[in-house]
Amino acid sequence: MTHHTEADQALKELTEGNKRYASLKQKHPNQGSRRRAEVSKGQKPFAVIVGCSDSRIPPEILFDQGLGDIFVIRVAGNIVDDVALGSIEYAVDHLHTKLVVILGHSKCGAVTATVQGGEAHGHIAGIVKAIAPAVKKAKGKKGDLTDNAIRANVELVTKQVKTSTPIIAKMVRTGKVKVVGAYYDIDTGLVEIV
Repeated sequence: MTHHTEADQALKELTEGNKRYASLKQKHPNQGSRRRAEVSKGQKPFAVIVGCSDSRIPPEILFDQGLGDIFVIRVAGNIVDDVALGSIEYAVDHLHTKLVVILGHSKCGAVTATVQGGEAHGHIAGIVKAIAPAVKKAKGKKGDLTDNAIRANVELVTKQVKTSTPIIAKMVRTGKVKVVGAYYDIDTGLVEIV
């Protein structure tokens, strides 16, 4: 099986799980004691999800996955810094995960705060600074500025991950890893690959 086939299969698995979740037909796979015993010996997650810390979007639930299935990095605004990139590198380089999904979502508070401007206090300023280029990119486009900024943020973070040297960029170039953006609609429960 080629790497891209594995990545595409992983994406199909996530998409199907999300459809089950959105239509309330979850299987809650890999959540029993047998799976717990199995993964205690090691992990082989089939996808990496870079998601937002927002309490409404837990990836294991909205993709209907279980223990050991997905390697999750969550930070407000689904942005990445060196620590997040190092976490992705660990998954793709050491655990041989072939798919990385950057998951943004509707009604994202971090992006909304950045769009609204005003003074961000404490460490929140760092999050706002990271999202600011997405807001700049979304300005002047048709439609809702906040929603466009959420989508632009996914696009920019996806590009940032894809081009991250030395590890991820090389793996993307050689077809070992696929990085895709996605958008989760909080109201419908559906994830759209963007």
